[in-house]
Amino acid sequence: MAKLTLDISMSLDGFVAGSNQTLDEPLGKGGEQLHDWAFGAQSWREAHGLSGGETNVDSEVIEESVGNAGATVMGRRMFSGGHGPWEEDPNADAWWGDDPPFHHPVFVLTHHAREPVTKQGGTTFTFVTDGIESALEQARVAAGDKDVAVAGGANVAQQYLEAGLLDELQIHIAPVLLGDGVRLFENHLGPERREVECTRVIESPAVTHLSYRVVK
Repeated sequence: MAKLTLDISMSLDGFVAGSNQTLDEPLGKGGEQLHDWAFGAQSWREAHGLSGGETNVDSEVIEESVGNAGATVMGRRMFSGGHGPWEEDPNADAWWGDDPPFHHPVFVLTHHAREPVTKQGGTTFTFVTDGIESALEQARVAAGDKDVAVAGGANVAQQYLEAGLLDELQIHIAPVLLGDGVRLFENHLGPERREVECTRVIESPAVTHLSYRVVK
């Protein structure tokens, strides 16, 4: 069965987005700094239709993650930053234009039904209104023998972790102190103890990549 993996950048003080998220600053105040390590990597730029970039250990980590994923699950806020009925969402077509960087099926968790949206490059957005388990089941079928990636945001990651469905985490610790914002690990994960096993640590001058297996 395809593994469910979370791959996310986090500040040194535990935030995956800054405060005051808006359409102009979807990652909140200072949140874009969390991804500075990726923006210059050759594999990240290639996935986003850009040329150039460095071929280094950070680029290799991104290339591995992209290659392992056959489908993605994300929340509505990750998709568009909006909420409520789609006709009231000013960013209903999402952030990524006509050729999103996923190049595989993406399942968007939402409370508002919508027909699938097909983009260039193999990306199809399917909107799931009946919960995280349904989204995961559909994503696993679409992924085939590859993994399913949880793209975010933090609330969706927390739901999968709390439900015991997450298999692996890769957290990229950026040398940034945001001071406030959206935490990856909040108190509402619940009282049940969750064990993880560190499986890999990769360091670069820009970021530390930490990989964990969730002990079931």
